Amino acid sequence: MIVQSFIFLLLVSFKPAPATHVRAYDTPNDAGGSVTVKWDLSKDDSIVTKYEIIRIIGSPNGKRVSAGFVLRGTNSYRDVDLKNGQKYYYMIRTWADGEYSDSEITPTPAIPKPQWFHTKRVVALVILVIFTLLLWYYLQLAKKGAPLWIRKIAGLEAIDEAVGRSVEMGRPILYILGLGAISDIPTIAGLAILKRVAKKAAEYEAEIIVPNYDPIVMVAAQETVKEGFMEAGRPDLYRENNIMFLTQDQFGYAAGVDGIMVREKPGAIFLQGLFFAESLILAETGHSIGAIQISGTTSVTQLPFFIAATDYTLIGEEMYAASAYLTRDPLALSTLKAEDIMKALFIALVGLGTIFESIAILTGAQGFHFLKNLFNMF
Repeated sequence: MIVQSFIFLLLVSFKPAPATHVRAYDTPNDAGGSVTVKWDLSKDDSIVTKYEIIRIIGSPNGKRVSAGFVLRGTNSYRDVDLKNGQKYYYMIRTWADGEYSDSEITPTPAIPKPQWFHTKRVVALVILVIFTLLLWYYLQLAKKGAPLWIRKIAGLEAIDEAVGRSVEMGRPILYILGLGAISDIPTIAGLAILKRVAKKAAEYEAEIIVPNYDPIVMVAAQETVKEGFMEAGRPDLYRENNIMFLTQDQFGYAAGVDGIMVREKPGAIFLQGLFFAESLILAETGHSIGAIQISGTTSVTQLPFFIAATDYTLIGEEMYAASAYLTRDPLALSTLKAEDIMKALFIALVGLGTIFESIAILTGAQGFHFLKNLFNMF
C-alpha cells in the first residue's frame, strides 16, 4: 500500500522535461507586427499535452502574457498583432497532466518590423507590372482616338429600343434600383445606367419613374436623373416627385412597385441593382403588363429568374462594364481592356496548367506539376 501511494505521488508530481533551444526572430517577408518562435521539443514530447508560448514584453523581467498554445509535436509558432519596434522575449511552457516546466528565456529579443520587399510575392508584383503596362498602353490608344473594341452587350444596346417603345405607346419608363444601399457596387452600376436612360428619356420627352428602397439611394437617383435631363438640354422636363422613396420593407417595396406597374403600365422596365427574393415577383408583374424589360444583377441566385422573365439580362460583370460601354470614356475603356487581357492570360495559364497536371498524373512525371508550382509562388 505504501509503495502504491509513493508511485501515485510520483506520477502526480511528475513534471515534463522543458523545451530547449528557444529562439525568436522577426518574421521575414511580411508586413511587420509578427515574430516567429521556434524551439526543440521536450524529451517527454510523447506525453506532453501542449506547449504554451509565453511572451515577455520589453525585457526578460517584463510583463508576461500567454501568446498561444500548440499541440505536442509542434515546435514553432507565429505570434502576430505585435507592435513594430518593440522588444519581445519568449519562453516555452511545457504542459503534461496539469504539471508544467518552463524553458529558458530567449537570450536576445525579437523586434518585429515591416519589410520593404516581400520576396514570396514576386509573382504578384509581376502581375501588377503587366497590368500597369497594359493599362498605360490602352490609355494611350484611347487618348489618340483609336477605336477600342468591346463586344456588344445586348441589354445595353436595347436601351434606345426600350425607351423608344415607351414613347410610341405613350407610357412612362420605370427604373428599379433594387434593395441595395449606396455602398453596394451593383447599385452604383445601376445608377450609371440610369443616367443614360434618363438622358434618352429626356431626348424623347418621356416620363421616368424611379421608386426607391433606400432614402440615400433616392437622393443619388434624383441627382442622376436631373443630370441626365440637363445633359439632354431638357431640365424643364425633370420631375423630382417621380423619384420617390417607398419603404425599407422588402416585400412592402415589391408590392409598392407592383402597384406602380399595374396603375401606370410602363412601356419599359429596367431592373438594375441588387435583388433578392422579390426579383421574380417584380419581373413576372412586368411581363404580365407587356412591358419590355431589361434586367441586370450580380446576385447569382437571382439571375435565373431574370433570364427567364425579362427580355434582356446583364449578367454579373456586364453591369460593371456598362459605364465604360455607354460613356466611351478613355480611362474607363482602357481599364476594361487591360482587365480583359489579364483575365485571358489567367485563363490561358489555368488551361495550360490543367494539361500539364493531367500529363503529370497519367505519366508520373514530377516536372509537369505546373499548377502546384505556379500557385506556390503566390
